[in-house]
Amino acid sequence: MWKKLSIELLVTILIIVGIGFYNSHKTGSYSGAPPYGEPEQNSPSNNILPWLSNWERPEGPAKVALQVGHWKSDEHPEELKNLRGNTGSRGGGKLEWEVNFVIAELVKKYLEEYEINVEILPATVPPSYWADVFISIHADGSTDPTKTGYKIASPWRDYTNNANDLVRILEEEYESATGFEKDLNITRNMRGYYAFSWWRYEHAIHPMTTAAIVETGFLTNPEDRKTIVDSPEISAKGIAKGIIKYLIRNNLLIK
Repeated sequence: MWKKLSIELLVTILIIVGIGFYNSHKTGSYSGAPPYGEPEQNSPSNNILPWLSNWERPEGPAKVALQVGHWKSDEHPEELKNLRGNTGSRGGGKLEWEVNFVIAELVKKYLEEYEINVEILPATVPPSYWADVFISIHADGSTDPTKTGYKIASPWRDYTNNANDLVRILEEEYESATGFEKDLNITRNMRGYYAFSWWRYEHAIHPMTTAAIVETGFLTNPEDRKTIVDSPEISAKGIAKGIIKYLIRNNLLIK
């Protein structure tokens, strides 16, 4: 009898744990970056691909894309079906995509004052999407409400040779604007972000797009929420200033 009860109890516990694991991946309740990030070993080599050797930037003004992390994730195509319905982290009565959207709209507003061509994108990126700068905006999450800070990462592979510079500038400006400390826990889900993985997915950025993913703060942390939720213009200005400085340094924008 006791053996039978023990087995039933064990099965019940395993079911509960399994449901919790599934839901955490389905809703993204503990992390801003979507799951299933590509490991570095799956990405191409650092050697420039032959078909990119003669690539030239399209003529025109500076073009910036702001992707709202998890926005319209239910519209993901078949190749990204595992990410459908993933609304990201949550906290303070907010879903992550809602916070990301507000910040992206404000960044767009600030950039357009410099006559920069800005496009806001949902979770699904148009096939082989190109821009001078692609920023994926997210908000982090954790089961530990004391976890705090921002983090910014570039793709595993960067054929533009500019992504590390973009990340460094964004970090300087974002930290200055928000006063947040940098979270050093850069994950595979950030570096191997699906929108960066052009070698695997059709709906990903062009390899000659300089890109970064920004975790603006922890939505699960009350102090971080004071900025990213209650005063999103602070985060937005930090991101916008970083983009503007990067474009100026690369002669893509006149002061």
